[in-house]
Amino acid sequence: MKKYHSRLCCLAACLLFYLPLRAQTVTIEGNIAGKDKSPLLGVTVSVKGRNIGTQSDASGHYRLQLKDPGNAVLLFSFIGFLPKEEPINGRHIISVVLEEDQKKLDEIVVVGYGQQKKKDVTGAIATIGAQAIRDVPVTNVQQALQGRTPGVEVLSNSAKPGDEPTVRIRGARSLSASNDPLYVVDGIPYSGSLNDIGTGTIQSMDILKDASATAIYGSRGANGVVLITTTRGKNSKPVVSYSGSYGYVHALGQTDMMDAAQFAEMRREANRTVGRYNDSKPDSSDRAIFNPVEYANLKKGTNTNWQQLLLSSGYQTNHALSVAGGTEKTKYALGIGYFKDQGVLKLQGYERYNVNISLDQLIGSRIKVGASLLGSYSTRRGETYNGVDQAIKMVPLGAPYDENGKLITFPNDDSNQPNPLLDYVDGNRVENRNRFRLFTSLYGEVEIISGLKYRLNVGPDISQYNYGIFQGKNNTNLLVGGGDGTASKTSGQTIAYTIENVLTYNKTIHQRHNIGFTGLYSVQRQRGDSSTAAVRGVLVENQEYYNLGHAQNVTGVGSSLGTWTILSYMGRLNYGYDDRYLITLTLRADGSSRFAPGKQWGYFPSVALAWNMKNEHWMRGATWLDNLKLRASYGRTGNTGIDPYVTQGLLARTVYSFGGKGVLGYTPQMIRNPNLTWETTTSFDVGFDFSMFNGRLTGSGDVYYQKTTDLLMPYLLPYSNGFNSVLRNVGATRNLGLEAGVSGIIVDNPKGFTWSTDLNFFLNRSQILELMDNKQADVGNAWFVGQPTYVYYDYKKIGIWQMDEAKAAAGYKLKPGEIKLEDVNNDGKIDGSDRQILGSPQPSWSAGMTQRFSYKGFELSLVAFARIGGMIKSDFYQNYNSLSGRFNILNNDYFTPANPSNVIPRPNANQERPSNYQSLSYFDGSFFKIRNITLAYALPAPVVKRMQMQDLRVNVGVKQPLILAPYRQQWKGVDPEDVNVIGIDAPATWMLQVGVNARF
Repeated sequence: MKKYHSRLCCLAACLLFYLPLRAQTVTIEGNIAGKDKSPLLGVTVSVKGRNIGTQSDASGHYRLQLKDPGNAVLLFSFIGFLPKEEPINGRHIISVVLEEDQKKLDEIVVVGYGQQKKKDVTGAIATIGAQAIRDVPVTNVQQALQGRTPGVEVLSNSAKPGDEPTVRIRGARSLSASNDPLYVVDGIPYSGSLNDIGTGTIQSMDILKDASATAIYGSRGANGVVLITTTRGKNSKPVVSYSGSYGYVHALGQTDMMDAAQFAEMRREANRTVGRYNDSKPDSSDRAIFNPVEYANLKKGTNTNWQQLLLSSGYQTNHALSVAGGTEKTKYALGIGYFKDQGVLKLQGYERYNVNISLDQLIGSRIKVGASLLGSYSTRRGETYNGVDQAIKMVPLGAPYDENGKLITFPNDDSNQPNPLLDYVDGNRVENRNRFRLFTSLYGEVEIISGLKYRLNVGPDISQYNYGIFQGKNNTNLLVGGGDGTASKTSGQTIAYTIENVLTYNKTIHQRHNIGFTGLYSVQRQRGDSSTAAVRGVLVENQEYYNLGHAQNVTGVGSSLGTWTILSYMGRLNYGYDDRYLITLTLRADGSSRFAPGKQWGYFPSVALAWNMKNEHWMRGATWLDNLKLRASYGRTGNTGIDPYVTQGLLARTVYSFGGKGVLGYTPQMIRNPNLTWETTTSFDVGFDFSMFNGRLTGSGDVYYQKTTDLLMPYLLPYSNGFNSVLRNVGATRNLGLEAGVSGIIVDNPKGFTWSTDLNFFLNRSQILELMDNKQADVGNAWFVGQPTYVYYDYKKIGIWQMDEAKAAAGYKLKPGEIKLEDVNNDGKIDGSDRQILGSPQPSWSAGMTQRFSYKGFELSLVAFARIGGMIKSDFYQNYNSLSGRFNILNNDYFTPANPSNVIPRPNANQERPSNYQSLSYFDGSFFKIRNITLAYALPAPVVKRMQMQDLRVNVGVKQPLILAPYRQQWKGVDPEDVNVIGIDAPATWMLQVGVNARF
């Protein structure tokens, strides 16, 4: 009996000891490397069939805790490498070497209404990944495109916080309609401000450039398409990520204006020119040409730099926190972000809060549903504020403050020069635009039979804004114009939705024939309304624009409504034979409510062919070549390009006399044209893609031709009709272009040093082929057959009339010291016939470059781009060379008898501006910019592990540290980058930034 009890106790003890062992958590860890033994960061390590996973850190190390490993299998997966499975088999240390996917071109790229393997793509498509987006600190997604891919030109309109750049894909086609590309976010067409999307939520951007790629979007694809994919969840355990940065923003430079001594001498010279300054009596002459305030300040040595008083250091901060993970059936991602940009002008700023949520759920084995939501709330301050304009023309002889430290309203005793610092007084100028947006993409997908899928996409989009501006009676604008305080408020909302029914079928037959079909039926509708009210005489100024009913006078009331709908059908057929020969056929039909009945439908076909040469048997011996594909495409796309209701004509309210009384009536404001139809672009593209040396060298090249016909533009009418124009389909333009891009891993040392580069080069030549009634020129709009779509048409300055040219100048009724213009027809006079095409903002070529260097945790990246050739027009030189002596001017080398300059004319007190002053404003627009330099350091794995983190990276960078340009170095400009005209606005800036990226 004792023996039995002893055995029972022993068995119980064993069970008690065994049970904790069964519940014990096992730690499995190891290192993940590539074939060259270099560690791989970000490899997903998951347990097959379970909701457990992690990712490798910067040293390639991973650690996974697992209960009851049993017969579990680890799955290692990483983009660009072949997936690998490893049974645990009781092991605690499992290190693996991943093999690079020799068919990197099998990577998936986003195309219209679906995805394709890169090797199967027949169109011209460029992709920008998350790493490239993070290389440069940007406010919005368009800025991330600048200099990153051939054929895409991005130019800033201004340096104001919250301002959006202009994007052109393969040039501008239309003369009057929109040239902006179509943006599609998570499969849903997106309109409005892209500032609403936080850049940290973007996973990739795919740019569709040729007709084969864009025709699938039919009426909206003529200007190119940008497909934006946001971050989604993965099959892994929850991963928490944080990125944050703070940057100090400084003006890139100040406009070089005259100081007090230079200005005083310029005013003296302006009066010498007209005989009102006697150098033998300088003091009495100064008293005559300077008012008492200016004369006293001149004697005191007052020298005020008004720009410097307005400018201060700004800052930019950006924070994003996200969590993502999931299982094989459920994947999720959630992120929140905050961004603020305080400009170098106190009244300008932009602030944004954003949230993104995505969820993908597999129901059974055939049904999948999901949703993504992008929400944002932003505030933009000082949208129309332009203090620089007032500051740089201020005479430097004025003092900003009196002896008591109070602002002097008119520092120079000139009613046209109020103190620009008055706008900085609290409450004198208030301008805000608050904006809310909720953009949603919902989908449901069912696999009907093997290869056949139906997908429903629904995209509700709601946005709302409130804009208000108040200007007190001491605001600089009102001090010049006179009057009491003014205020206005505008609010509006836009509700849009997209519903798409997509049917896809993909089938491989006998391992050689690949067939793919996509069918679409969709409707997109948008409704926007707004209302506005403006008043004058805001007596209680601290009410700003919040109580318009208390103002003395209502100066304007209005409201508007705009609704449009597009109904679409589309079919696309892809066929591939033996992975060698590919063809894509697309036909889309769009019906737009913007056109009149009978003209609403447009039809947009395309065809594309591709040949994977590397898969030919006679190329198989070229082991150094991974892929070589030739492709060609031809097709048509369209442009709606007009506002709703213009085909119906518009009425305007008017007042007339009836029965001796004033009554209200309506008159036609625009002639209706029921024959308006689509503006159509026909495109032809030939290109190639290649990959060499196991993906270490990849690239592409394209040559294209585009012709746009039936341009939507004003047709000029005789004024005797009562209207000067009517909107019609007239004219044609052409674009020719060349694009090339190459990416390479130049050095890939197993010891840790790597060097990779991305280069791109492109040029575009636009040309007007036809104008209305076969005219060769429309001088009023500066449109000329055979010339680019935008040119500068003006008189050509060839110098300044010199003292020994007095007789010749007199023949043109001019004097030495005045601007000499080219007499084109040599008729002895300067008139309209002497204007000529001076140039175009179209550059000779553009290029971009990204360099990345890394060594033992350190990474250095440099992003640059260049725009060579083309002409710019500078408002600084046109508007701030008055030379009359009343306002300050640019510090230029002007003409005097003792200084025979051939650049700037002689000051003249009797001329507010020199004759033909606009001819001073044209310059070479070439420039080279370093957009950003960033140095980053990833902390060693042991340090990160002790902090219970997966990855920790710190960085420091400088944005726009260098600009090389004739306009900047030779002509004292600040920044030559602008769309067409260098405006007078917030100055260009540079930024020193520090940041951190962490993953838990």
